Amino acid sequence: MPNLLPYLAAAAAHPEFKRDVLEFVRGADASRIEVEGYAPRVKVERVLTQLFHAHPTLPVTRVKLKGRSGCSDFSGELVAITEDNAEHRFSFLWCCSWKAEQEGWRDCFGSWDQARAAREFGWRCFQRWEPA
Repeated sequence: MPNLLPYLAAAAAHPEFKRDVLEFVRGADASRIEVEGYAPRVKVERVLTQLFHAHPTLPVTRVKLKGRSGCSDFSGELVAITEDNAEHRFSFLWCCSWKAEQEGWRDCFGSWDQARAAREFGWRCFQRWEPA
């Protein structure tokens, strides 16, 4: 959560949504964060951090997230809903294996060192983040 906090604090998101984000990453239910299917909380946190980093002026009141979680990746779509009920859709792919390849990092077995990339880059392993 430490990576999330400065972006969350600086975001123009609604204060109640910000509270829900903190509750969600601590493991509680959050009515303003709707996740379709199963997604590990840490991966949802990374997507929210990317949202606040990339769009700090968006007055978000709630989000809907639909994603597919793999071993080294998390892909899908995030819908950020603002105070005027406008929907802002973002397609994303977070992939620590891709980031390891970008850095040229291999593990002792010769595979891309996705664990190192996830540990060192955290939420910054987005291969794709674009309007949907």
